[in-house]
Amino acid sequence: MLPEVTQFLATQPLRMFIGGDWVEAAGGGTFETRDPGDNKLLARVTAGDERDVDRAVKAAHEAFRKSGWASLPANERAVYLHRLADLVDKRREVLAQIESLDVGKPLAAAMAGDIPNVSSTLRYFADISVHARRREPIAVSGFEARSIRVPYGVCGFIFPWNFPLLLVGWGISPALAAGNTVVIKPAEDTPLSTLYFAKLVEEAGIPKGVVNVVTGLGETAGAALSRHAGVKRMSFTGSPEVGRLVGEASGRNLIPVKLELGGKGAAIVFDDVDVDATARSLAGAITLNAGQVCCTATRWLVHEKILDRLVQTAAEALTSTRIGHEWDAETQMGPVVSEKQRQRVLGYLERGQKEGAKFLLNGGAATVKGHEGGFYVKPGLLTGSPDNVACREEIFGPVAYVMPFRDEDQAVELVNRSTYGLANSVWSANLDRANRVAEAMVAGNSWINAHNCFPQGVPYGGCNLSGMGGGVNSPETFHDYLRPQSILRPLA
Repeated sequence: MLPEVTQFLATQPLRMFIGGDWVEAAGGGTFETRDPGDNKLLARVTAGDERDVDRAVKAAHEAFRKSGWASLPANERAVYLHRLADLVDKRREVLAQIESLDVGKPLAAAMAGDIPNVSSTLRYFADISVHARRREPIAVSGFEARSIRVPYGVCGFIFPWNFPLLLVGWGISPALAAGNTVVIKPAEDTPLSTLYFAKLVEEAGIPKGVVNVVTGLGETAGAALSRHAGVKRMSFTGSPEVGRLVGEASGRNLIPVKLELGGKGAAIVFDDVDVDATARSLAGAITLNAGQVCCTATRWLVHEKILDRLVQTAAEALTSTRIGHEWDAETQMGPVVSEKQRQRVLGYLERGQKEGAKFLLNGGAATVKGHEGGFYVKPGLLTGSPDNVACREEIFGPVAYVMPFRDEDQAVELVNRSTYGLANSVWSANLDRANRVAEAMVAGNSWINAHNCFPQGVPYGGCNLSGMGGGVNSPETFHDYLRPQSILRPLA
């Protein structure tokens, strides 16, 4: 463990960041966060409630009005965001260790993927903001008219535990670049990297109150943030069940809300693919972050001619996947985030079997020598009716449900039975067919001969149970955080 990580975790309890100050909760409460790899205590964290959320929203509102952040020229705000990105890169090893310990993801994955994505996202939106047009003349008879776009004010963000810091980057970068101020409520399972990120915000010299972090439980701090009347735009990433509650609270306040919710991603595999390579790619999709990826390929629709071979190759790849503690250099898949999440995955395996699903590869609880307290799960493959609960509902673990199909129409129909609509993929050497199927699948994103692709510049979002209110990672996202306003002067 790096000295910086040891020093960071040694401060007990870890405090919230509000108005540029590190503060304890008004009620004095704390909660624990634990290493998913062995269930050992990582830190005690300040547990905020409605009073702390109110303090943070007021600090953000004051910063929006008086700090100068909202009125800075875009290029000057971009300087701050690039400086923050530089600090993220400079502390990449520190952030990666904290993220790995808190989530349970392999350290190499955090180092190579999650943390660099945060800095690149900050730079991406900083650069977009410099070139964005915020004033447009309107040709209308008898008037001088224009439309301007201005920041909303205080933006609230509630983030999940599967990609804590990466999603902070996706969420707040466009909001800050547009001139808004933010209040962040990280997941109670994984608040550590967000708190360390706040230290970098402070070091970068971003004005006090522009970025605020309130740690606490979802039912207290999260609920208080979603219903606070001082928030002018709301964003939530998580389950559809909680998303409905956040959407309802935002509706009562008549503010726009962005909901990035769950998924039940499908992969349609035709019989003209490289079967072994495709099988290994799909196996990698469900072991990425121990399957805790909302858009990953958890329903495999495989042409009946290649079904047996693809399942055999995938099962071999999954069986050989090295499960271990996130800091073991040989680990390919770490634990799930908590015992609650492990029980969720195991519960779906049991319910699926009770409803008639059969194991093609036995999944279930796993143990790792020397880390017996960890929350480990073996990858599993199920098959059966498309009406099975394990096929219909999001499991959020290293499990895929495999079904055969005969022709293109049947495959598309099976995909579109889902009430979700986040991301699917189609695998075929025939690009005409692949593009046709990609357009026919109902989702915010369709990938061809790949899964889990998030290049900056391409909108990523969902429909149906998978979300509403716009996507992330694109120029459209930046404009989501600017409200339109018309300016009009009669000429006569």
